[in-house]
Amino acid sequence: MTETTPHRIVIVGGGAGGLELATALGDQYGKSDDVRVTLVDRSRTHIWKPLLHAIAAGSLRRSQHELNYLAQAHWHHFHYRLGEMTGLDRATKTITLGPVIDEEGREINPESQLGYDTLVIAVGSVTNDFGTPGAKEHAVPLETPEQATRFNRRMVNACLRAQHQHAPIEPGQLHVAIIGAGATGTELAAELHHTAREIIAYGLDKIDPEHDLKIVLIEAADRILPALPDRISQATHKLLIDLGVEVRTRARVAEVLADGVRLADGQMIPSELVVWAAGVRAPDFLKEIDGLETNRINQLVVRPTLQTKGDDNVFALGDCASCSIPGYENGIPPRAQAAHQMAEFLLAQIEKRLKGEALGEFEYRDFGSLVSLGKYSTVGNLMGSLVGKSFMIEGYFARFMYRSLYKMHEAALYGRGRTLLSILSGSTRPTPTVKLH
Repeated sequence: MTETTPHRIVIVGGGAGGLELATALGDQYGKSDDVRVTLVDRSRTHIWKPLLHAIAAGSLRRSQHELNYLAQAHWHHFHYRLGEMTGLDRATKTITLGPVIDEEGREINPESQLGYDTLVIAVGSVTNDFGTPGAKEHAVPLETPEQATRFNRRMVNACLRAQHQHAPIEPGQLHVAIIGAGATGTELAAELHHTAREIIAYGLDKIDPEHDLKIVLIEAADRILPALPDRISQATHKLLIDLGVEVRTRARVAEVLADGVRLADGQMIPSELVVWAAGVRAPDFLKEIDGLETNRINQLVVRPTLQTKGDDNVFALGDCASCSIPGYENGIPPRAQAAHQMAEFLLAQIEKRLKGEALGEFEYRDFGSLVSLGKYSTVGNLMGSLVGKSFMIEGYFARFMYRSLYKMHEAALYGRGRTLLSILSGSTRPTPTVKLH
């Protein structure tokens, strides 16, 4: 009796799309000897990226929403490799994983190679600072839970420092400048307005929140939320102004300094804390990786099948993929709903690939966009291109729909039954019996 070699499916990136795909493939093929599913990620835990602004503001506890990759792999019958992809050899069908070093400088994993038969690259996106001087040194991006936690710690420390210093609070000392008024920057501005005042309410009586605290939202475009319909932008702008957030549009940042932001017109915006939330690009290592075609922001150019141009064995999904289809000639927008739909599509694609059947073509359905403004409101538009038009929603119904997006993600990871039970009972998500990270 001959022993068959399993078909090796390697998914690089455990974000919304990558982890959902690994979970579904593990559930379907994990107990089979014919298929081996491996997820590679440089982190040990997963958090849904749209939650990062709430972690940064301090209104959401990171530990309550973290999912451990090792535990998820065990529960859903796939393999997990801690590491970061640094190279690709398409001729030998291997990827290179860089060494993993712990906080004490000790090597956990050496540099290694991992073979594949089907490779799915789902590494998401990183902040694009457009080479702005001082951005890397003085601005905090919100790409990872660690960065969100770092900003929250800096904000709390800034308040404590102001409370205990002998000198008066200086102008700009407790100011926060948020560069980029897309969904992340706008949501963070509203959330910070509430949480910063909550911090001050815990006995920091030397700080006057109305006088000392200031949040400035800076956007280079003509309006905030430039990717969303104008009426949503206007409604959100008005709410932020009513909260006391200073909104600067048509304001291009020329330099980020240790004590503030300098605009292209020479204006200086004093600020102790700066968040960069403007623009995204795919990670630099993807640029022309082993001859695969990429665009100007390092995204892998894929065909409607989500296969990369030039290699049928390499797929890409989510923010790191540039997919042009009818109606989206400039590429599908980098949204969580796109990654979710691509993951569902690739599950069926890989099943066809294993059976030797012809692959289908991806169709994106725009269900609209929602922006959460913390406890104050939620606004957005529903349906989008699904019915050829959209309608605006806000208030409690919009907030319910926003939370439903996260529940859809949880359902893909934990199952619909467990997710429904958690909603009804208020119970938490499953956790391993021992701490794994």
